[in-house]
Amino acid sequence: MRTYLVTGGAGFIGSNYIHYMFRKYDNQIRIINVDALTYAGNLENLKALEDRDNYTFVKADICDKVAIEKIFAENNIDRVVHFAAESHVDRSIKNPEVFVQTNVLGTLVMLNAAKNAWILEDGSFKADKKFLHVSTDEVYGSLEEEDSYFYETTPIDPHSPYSASKASSDMLVKAYIDTYKFPANITNCSNNYGPYQFPEKLIPLIINNALQGKKLPVYGTGTNVRDWLYVDDHAKAIDLVQENGRIGERYNIGGHNEKQNIEIINIILETLQEMLPENDERRKLVSKELITYVEDRKGHDKRYAIAPDKIKEEIGWYPETMFKDGIRLTIKWYFDNEAWLKNVTSGDYQKYYQEMYK
Repeated sequence: MRTYLVTGGAGFIGSNYIHYMFRKYDNQIRIINVDALTYAGNLENLKALEDRDNYTFVKADICDKVAIEKIFAENNIDRVVHFAAESHVDRSIKNPEVFVQTNVLGTLVMLNAAKNAWILEDGSFKADKKFLHVSTDEVYGSLEEEDSYFYETTPIDPHSPYSASKASSDMLVKAYIDTYKFPANITNCSNNYGPYQFPEKLIPLIINNALQGKKLPVYGTGTNVRDWLYVDDHAKAIDLVQENGRIGERYNIGGHNEKQNIEIINIILETLQEMLPENDERRKLVSKELITYVEDRKGHDKRYAIAPDKIKEEIGWYPETMFKDGIRLTIKWYFDNEAWLKNVTSGDYQKYYQEMYK
C-alpha cells in the first residue's frame, strides 16, 4: 500500500484532494494528513473520512523540523503532496513575515526531511519516491496583453509578498532537483473554486454575503481577470503529475475559464436567483445593488492566464468542468452545508479543534 504525506490537507484544496484520492483509490492507498490547523485549516472538511483505517491526521507545523522528521522516521512515505501555505494576498500585505516563515522555511523543512528519508548512500534516491510542490500562477506576475499566457518558461515576476514567498519556495524545490537530483515536480495552478473554500476568497465570500444581503466588495473597477479551475479538476491533475509527470518538470494547471472579477460576481448573483426556490426569503436579498466598489488592492495584478499545453500533451490532463457547471455545483454545496459555513464564519470550528488537539 502506497503512503501519501499530504501537508495542509485540512485546507480548501488539500481536503478536496484527499476526498478525490479516496474516491479513486479507496483502500489501495494510505494518507497521512499534516496540518497546523490555522484559521484556514478545518477538520470539518474531512469529517466523513476520520474513521478510515487508512487515514491519519497529525497536527503539526511544517516549520517544526522535529515533528516532520518524526513522521518520516515512523512511516514509509512514498509520496509527498505539499499544499501547506499561507495563501491570502491581502493577509500577506499586512503581515509578510508569516508568509515567508511558512511558505519558504516550511518548504525547506519538508524538502530536507524527504531528502534525508529517501536518499541512498551513493546519493541517488529510493525508487518510486516523489515530492510534488503545489504552487500558484501568481509567481509569474501579471499579463497585460489579451493574447498572452503563462507558460512553464515564463520568467518568475511576483508582485505581492504572497506570490514572492511562493516563488521562493518554487526556486527551493528547483534547487533541490538541480543540486541533488531530488525526485520532485512543481505545479502552478490558476484560481480554484469549489466546496470547503474559506469565505475570505472571492467566490464563497460573494455567495455568503449575497445570501445575507451584505455588501459585495469589488476591488477597483472589477476588471481584473483571473483563470478559474474547479477544484476536483486540480486534484485530478495533481494525481496524474505524481504518477506520470517527468521528474524535475514544472507543469502549469489552468482552467481555460478567464473572467473579470465583476463578471464572476454577476454570474453568482444570477445563478443564485435561478437556484433559490420561489418561496425562499433570501431571493429578496440577492441583488446587484449590493455590489460595492472599494479601493484597489496594492500591487493588484491585472490578469492571470495559464496555458496548460504541456500537461495536456505529456500527461493527457485537461479541465473537464465548465465554469457554468462548476459554479452551480459550488453554490449547491454551500446550500447543502449551511452549518459548515456558519461554523467557519463564526470561528467555532477553530475553537473546537484547537481544544481537541492541544
